Amino acid sequence: MNHQNEIMIKEDTTDENGLNTMSDQENTKKGLGEKWPEPTVRVQSLAESNLATVPDRYIKPPSERPDQTIIINHQPKTAAINIPVVDLNSLFSGNKEERERMSEACREFGFFQVINHGVRPELMEAAREAWRSFFNLPVEAKEVYSNSPSTYEGYGSRLGVEKGAILDWNDYYFLHYLPLVLKDLNKWPSIPSNIREVMDEYGEELVKLGERLTRVLSSNLGLKEEQLKEAFGGEAVGACMRVNYYPKCPRPELALGLSPHSDPGGITILLPDDKVVGLQVRYGDTWITVNSHPHAFIVNLGDQIQILSNSIYKSSEHRVIVNSQKERVSLAFFYNPKSDIPIQPLQQLVTSTNPPLYPPMSFDEYRLFIRTQGPRGKSYVESHISPLDN
Repeated sequence: MNHQNEIMIKEDTTDENGLNTMSDQENTKKGLGEKWPEPTVRVQSLAESNLATVPDRYIKPPSERPDQTIIINHQPKTAAINIPVVDLNSLFSGNKEERERMSEACREFGFFQVINHGVRPELMEAAREAWRSFFNLPVEAKEVYSNSPSTYEGYGSRLGVEKGAILDWNDYYFLHYLPLVLKDLNKWPSIPSNIREVMDEYGEELVKLGERLTRVLSSNLGLKEEQLKEAFGGEAVGACMRVNYYPKCPRPELALGLSPHSDPGGITILLPDDKVVGLQVRYGDTWITVNSHPHAFIVNLGDQIQILSNSIYKSSEHRVIVNSQKERVSLAFFYNPKSDIPIQPLQQLVTSTNPPLYPPMSFDEYRLFIRTQGPRGKSYVESHISPLDN
C-alpha cells in the first residue's frame, strides 16, 4: 500500500531511529549540527578509484581488525557455530520446541533467524534489488539525498561526529516509517522508479513482524503478550530503516564494514545480502560469521530489550566484515520504543533478589551516545548497569 497522501511534511527534527529529537540549537550544543566535522568522502568513490590499499582513515588498529584466518580467497569460512533458526509460523501454531528455541536464543545470543514469518519472499527480493540499483547509481545522483548529523536521514557515509575518527567501509541510507508524522516520502529516493512503493509496503510488513515478535518475547518472559509493546509506547512505537552498502575493499583484512556495537534500540530485523556473507556476532571470545537461511530475516535484540528484561534477554555485539571481490547490500529495520518515555526494567521482572540493573532513561537520551561517538561495542549499555549491594 502507498501512503503518499498521508505523509505530513514538517520541520526535520528527527533522527535515524525514528525519534522526535531536539531543536537545532540543542543539537549544536551536543555537537550534532547540520554539518559533519570533516568533508564527506563516499566509500563507493574510493572503491571505484582502483586503490591498491585502504586509506589510513579506514585502517583499524591491529587488535580490532578481522581475524585473517577467516579470510580465504576473500570469502569468510563457514562458521562452525551459527545462530538458531526459528520457524515463526510453527511457533504460532503451538510448537513448544520452536518457542523454546527462540527463548534460548534471546538469553544466550541475542540473535536468531526467523523463517515462515509472513513477509512474501518476492517483496524481500524486490526491496533488496531496489536498493542495490540505487547504490549502483553514480555517486553524484545520490548526493541530492545527502544527510547531516542532526538527523542522519538520507544518504550518508559515517556514524558519529568525532573529528579524526577511524571510519567504517560503508555508505548507507536512513528512512523513517513511524510515527507517521515523521514519514516524508520526499526524503526517500525516487530512483529506481518503484523504490518508494516497494519500501512503503515493506515497512508496513516489517512493523507487523515487529509486533508479532514482541508478543513472543513478552510471553517467553512470563508476561502478557502486549507487555513489551506497551513498554515501547503502544501504538506510538518508532520504526525506521538503515540500508547498508559495503563496496569492494582492496584490503579487507585491515578494515571493517561496520565496527563492533550493540544496537541501541528495540528489535532489529535484518534482511541480509543473499549472495555474500559479512555479518559477524560475538559469542564469548569468538566472532561467528552468520550464514543466513534462504528467505530468512536475522533478528537482533537491541539494548532497550536488554534493559526492559533486566538482562534476562541479551543484546549482542556484532560487526560486519568486507571483501575485495563482491559488494554487499543489507537492510536493517529498527522497531523501537517511543523516544521520550522512560525505559527501565519491567516491574514484573524485578524482585528483592533480582533488583533493577538499569536506571530510567528515555530512548532519545540513550542513543545520543552512538550518534555522537559512533559504534563502541557494548560499552554504553554496560556503563549503565547499577552496582549491586553486597
